[in-house]
Amino acid sequence: MIEKVIHRLKSELPATVKLVAVSKFHPFESIEEAYRAGQRIFAESRPQELASKVRALEARRIELDDPGYMSDIEWHFIGHLQTNKLKLVLPYVSLVQSVDSVRLLDAMDSWGRTSGCVVNVLLEPHVAAEDTKQGFEAEEVKSILQAASRGEYKNIRFKGIMGMATFTDDENVIRSDFASLLRIYEDSLSEFPSVSADFQELSIGMSDDYSIAVEYGSTMVRIGSMIFGLRKI
Repeated sequence: MIEKVIHRLKSELPATVKLVAVSKFHPFESIEEAYRAGQRIFAESRPQELASKVRALEARRIELDDPGYMSDIEWHFIGHLQTNKLKLVLPYVSLVQSVDSVRLLDAMDSWGRTSGCVVNVLLEPHVAAEDTKQGFEAEEVKSILQAASRGEYKNIRFKGIMGMATFTDDENVIRSDFASLLRIYEDSLSEFPSVSADFQELSIGMSDDYSIAVEYGSTMVRIGSMIFGLRKI
């Protein structure tokens, strides 16, 4: 089933849209199955679970006596990240999609400075109707990119915008939310040319609304339940 869904999604999605398989709550064996089907980008939302799966991969390499096994896998983090959990996430991921506060951004910049590396991030605006969703106001995104243009955040590479639409069956609301996220993304590109070379990702769209997100310029869709089914752990 996993292989069939991945092949179907990749045939449907435009070449400009990356498929991010959201493997949270699913065992490492499901990731291996998806990998064998050609999937390379996987997303986790809990620091401990991500670290556990990284360890599972290392154990599998030892078991197979193959240091290169799944060496081109790419981990993303998409959940709310607490500043005291950075060491469980940042050494392993190529992108943190869910940067939702200046406090977190500052902590990640400090971690990168101490570790001698640059952290790739997406900024997460809050446009959905639910009060529970984290994220920035549009003006806060602008303020952060202004700071980056002044030379602040030297250990952060701003790669674009990530967002979620309101959880609803009303397609008009979903479209409105995606339009708002696209507007923030496009305004960021036009207003801050010094960061625009790296600022190329608009991560919007999940299992229930990814086809609509593609209409609004998504470059990454985050698909979980459609690929892996209901959570298993």
